[in-house]
Amino acid sequence: MAHARRCQTPAVAHAPGKLLLLDSASLYFRAFFGVPTSISAPDGSPVNAVRGLLDMIARLVTDHRPTRLVACWDDDWRPAFRVEAIPSYKAHRVAADGDEEVPDLLSPQVPVIAEVLAALGIARVGAAGFEADDVIGTLVAREAAAAQPAPVDVVTGDRDLFQLVDDARRVRVLYTVRGIKDLEVVDQARLAERYAVTSGPAYADMAVLRGDPSDGLPGVPGIGEKTAAQLVGRYGSLDGLLAAVADGDATLSPTQRRRLLDAAAYLEVAPAVVRVAADAPVGDVDDRLPAVVADPERLVALAERWGLASSVRRVVDALVAVA
Repeated sequence: MAHARRCQTPAVAHAPGKLLLLDSASLYFRAFFGVPTSISAPDGSPVNAVRGLLDMIARLVTDHRPTRLVACWDDDWRPAFRVEAIPSYKAHRVAADGDEEVPDLLSPQVPVIAEVLAALGIARVGAAGFEADDVIGTLVAREAAAAQPAPVDVVTGDRDLFQLVDDARRVRVLYTVRGIKDLEVVDQARLAERYAVTSGPAYADMAVLRGDPSDGLPGVPGIGEKTAAQLVGRYGSLDGLLAAVADGDATLSPTQRRRLLDAAAYLEVAPAVVRVAADAPVGDVDDRLPAVVADPERLVALAERWGLASSVRRVVDALVAVA
């Protein structure tokens, strides 16, 4: 654990570099299901999600060499403003106690992840009343408004964040569908190839129409992904499509127009649910890749308590090599 005591490179100033934003819950859920629960602490407690996430971070830092890194957090996994708009939003994931339904062996690992990130000095950021997606959307918007905006890579297993893809702003999604070792790079060309939409906002509009059962979003009955993409492409946006419906545009089939009219109440509220916030209450963030471990003694104690020495060492070695 020598490296856990101190990374020798001095801290760097906030520089353009590259900003890496982690959809933390998406990654630790993937780690939990991808690493055997037999991976345990000395007392037998499972730490597969902790170990898996730390190894992911080490690999991401090594492969993508960011100068800035933020672990974005769900301070509210089911925000009230989304539930008020669409009550079915994530309703199937609500446990008996009202919290999110999380595997019993994963729940105790989440606070450990938070403690280890803090000891390492990796920024962990949430926003009251908002999801990690909204934190990510806000940080992306903030970066775009900077005097010298940096390229941004968003690491997630959630397709909802494809709406942030923007070649002009150098915003990509590194999609974990094939795992951390073989991330799918999603840019506008990939959106066009895979979903037949040409931009992040167009993806969001398509997602409103298509819906998403995994999030409890019904979509417009009878309009699937392919048709949704065609309609958004033809009319330029969801707003353009709805204007065509209102105007009785002859290029819209009677069946499609009827389906869209029948779903008018849903379409009025769904965009605010599907689109990630760009103005969540996220304070100032010191997102510099830590060149010095924030709390070496605490990090050593956590590594020993939870049997994380090898994973912690990999993360610290990656930080040293990049910083």
